[in-house]
Amino acid sequence: MRSRQSYKRVKRVKMLDFEALYNVYSDEVYRYILSLCRNPHIAEDVTSETLLKAIKAIDKFKGECDMRVWLCQIAKNTYYTLAKRNKLYAEPPDELSSGDNFERALINKSQALEIHRALHRLAEPYKEVFSLRLFSELSFAEIGIIFDKSEGWARTTFHRAKNMLKERVNDG
Repeated sequence: MRSRQSYKRVKRVKMLDFEALYNVYSDEVYRYILSLCRNPHIAEDVTSETLLKAIKAIDKFKGECDMRVWLCQIAKNTYYTLAKRNKLYAEPPDELSSGDNFERALINKSQALEIHRALHRLAEPYKEVFSLRLFSELSFAEIGIIFDKSEGWARTTFHRAKNMLKERVNDG
């Protein structure tokens, strides 16, 4: 059994290790997680949790890779666990940002009015799902929650709405 003095010493050493680890690697871990989640508050929380986990598991680090790689792996797993638990997902870039001609038309002011008219004529829920995704920049998961449906339903409804709009704009 450890004495109280021994426990306090171990605790103090771990705190010093945490501070050193935090000072050296926190910015890199934070930037990495921010690139995944695009949310500064989540990135801060995941960074702190990652560094705490790393201190607790430092004896498992064998030095076979760079410390940054090891920490980023812990950070990624921590973020994905949090995201799965809270259904928070950073949306991967989809066709809205891929350069598709239809999406470029939204930027082109001469066609924007035509697209908005076609959107106005869409039936529900297509009109609302499309607007929430494109104009409110909600994730498919968030849209699904609003409608009490699944993320897949929101994704499918959005794509159907986009195809309907394409047809209406192209038909003139």
